[in-house]
Amino acid sequence: MTLTINYLFWLLGIVLLVIGGMIVTDREHPRRFTAGGFWIVYAVIFLVGDRLPPEVVGVLVIAMALIAGFGGVTAAKPKVLSDEARRASAVRLGNKLFVPALTIPLVTVVLTLSASHLVFGGTPLIEPKNVTLIGFGVGCVIALGIACMLTRDTVGQSVKEARRLVDALSWAAVLPQMLGMLGLVFSDAGVGKAVAHVTTSYIDMDLRVVAVIVYCVGMALFTVIMGNGFAAFPVMTGGVGVPVLVGMFHANPAVMAAIGMFSGYCGTLMTPMAANFNIVPAALLELPDKNAVIRVQVPTALGILAANIVLLNVFGF
Repeated sequence: MTLTINYLFWLLGIVLLVIGGMIVTDREHPRRFTAGGFWIVYAVIFLVGDRLPPEVVGVLVIAMALIAGFGGVTAAKPKVLSDEARRASAVRLGNKLFVPALTIPLVTVVLTLSASHLVFGGTPLIEPKNVTLIGFGVGCVIALGIACMLTRDTVGQSVKEARRLVDALSWAAVLPQMLGMLGLVFSDAGVGKAVAHVTTSYIDMDLRVVAVIVYCVGMALFTVIMGNGFAAFPVMTGGVGVPVLVGMFHANPAVMAAIGMFSGYCGTLMTPMAANFNIVPAALLELPDKNAVIRVQVPTALGILAANIVLLNVFGF
């Protein structure tokens, strides 16, 4: 039997279904039906989304967007241990707390590097096209078991903590996946061609440095809009990178792609759309200003973006 990515989707769907049920049955939750329903719908997509017509999945996604847009996904007051109990547990465990966290990347790397050798009877143990993601999922499961042994707690308690975190993060936890798909939608819709038309029509691209600036700054700006560098990459690379930098100025595609993605990450530092990087930390740290992380990162992002422009112009050709 081959371990495919679907097994992880089903596992995640089960966890989300349980979390949604916990929220719905929590009478103290201010929006228990809408918030719980949001996560239950999300769970259904992971559990049976591949068996549903695309139109039905689209309707479910729109329903999630409407629930979140009208403020239906709010958090309840978290029920946590007292400060004394938490401090005592931290002192008892000490640096052992890092073991589960480090287990995840370790297992991911080991499985990724050894997957090609894990073939039995001509059948691979791990689905070849999703080795890294499957390794990451397996690492999370193993890390959960280690965490339960170290803390002498149960899987049930871990689900309660997962519910607390999901409840606190709200709809922002879903945003990275949604935005990741947006790049494919934009690419299929021909946005890259539209970008190419606009840039070549209104900007003098005969100068190489101008083309480099347009590409790098465009990657950052589209990432700010989409919240995801992977979503911006096909748009800007298809619109400016390949036809102009590679086609006209003979840029090295590998260098262009690497620095282009790095420029996109500069946009990640400056946008609330990158919720997992900027909004989630502010929520977890309970910062009064939800954009505090972004304000601190903007100078660094602009400086790195300027450096990327110089690097691509000097070493990309």
